[in-house]
Amino acid sequence: MVTAADRAKGSARTSVWLGGKVTRTRRTDQPAGLDLDKITAATVRLLDSEGLAKFSMRRLAAELGVTAMSVYWYVDTKDDLLELALDAVMGELVLPTTEDEPEPRPDGRPADEPDDAHASTGSTGARASTGSTGSVNSNAPADSTGPADSTGPLDPTDPARSTDGEADWRLQLRRLAAGYRGVLVRHPWVSPLVGVFLNIGPHAVKFAAASQDVMRSADLPLRGQTGGLAAVFQFVYGFGTVEGHFRDRCARAGMTQDEYHQHAMGHISEQPSLRRTFEQAQDVMAARGGDTVEEMRERDFDFALDLLIAGIEAKCGEG
Repeated sequence: MVTAADRAKGSARTSVWLGGKVTRTRRTDQPAGLDLDKITAATVRLLDSEGLAKFSMRRLAAELGVTAMSVYWYVDTKDDLLELALDAVMGELVLPTTEDEPEPRPDGRPADEPDDAHASTGSTGARASTGSTGSVNSNAPADSTGPADSTGPLDPTDPARSTDGEADWRLQLRRLAAGYRGVLVRHPWVSPLVGVFLNIGPHAVKFAAASQDVMRSADLPLRGQTGGLAAVFQFVYGFGTVEGHFRDRCARAGMTQDEYHQHAMGHISEQPSLRRTFEQAQDVMAARGGDTVEEMRERDFDFALDLLIAGIEAKCGEG
């Protein structure tokens, strides 16, 4: 465990997943039942309910009913916890997998290893994500807090498979995009952290690998595959970030999204400097359609994704 002075100096380690964290067994004076899974799940809950700006180790310790030093026994810094929480919510994504392939453990342990094999350890590397995803998911149903996520592995009768049984990359890409958007919307604190950390936790790595596999199956030239992924997921990142913060703003104002939208549009239309632009946009909005903010947003997201996929298709097969 690092000292307070070490934390103040900062760490040269670039990620909680790097640097060879020492395995820590629970000390006899540590609270019973406290482990990294429980700490990570509580971190996600606090970030969801109170936001990134209000998160602190003291607040987390109070939520857990322990002292801050008890938390520091398991992690060195607040950044460690934020990085663990970030990867935990990435575990909400359901990725396309091979049906016969056993699902790997998020911490890298063999799939057939018993759950209690590391019950006495508390290291970040070995216990970073195990179990925390279930706790996170149970508090964040997709139908009440954000757009629907991607579905699970594709079976031979799934419409996401082509007539010859091969997985259709277009629909798989849509599912991954929808899932990533859902994470950004349910957890608005994720977007500012994505650019801060390396995102090399087990769940983030699985998501990256699945995305790369889908892009490879599109037959896009190798030199353009990273560009194709950037086009799709940078768009989703921006779209989901704005949507997540808008939802959060409405909730904090005590208004529905439609009420907030109507309130804002009413004020904008009354401003002389904005009236002309507002009036010019009316025909565009009418053509787009949608009676609610949700419907308008879904039409925009779907059409934008159509454009991106069409662009990728146009480049497929090029040498």
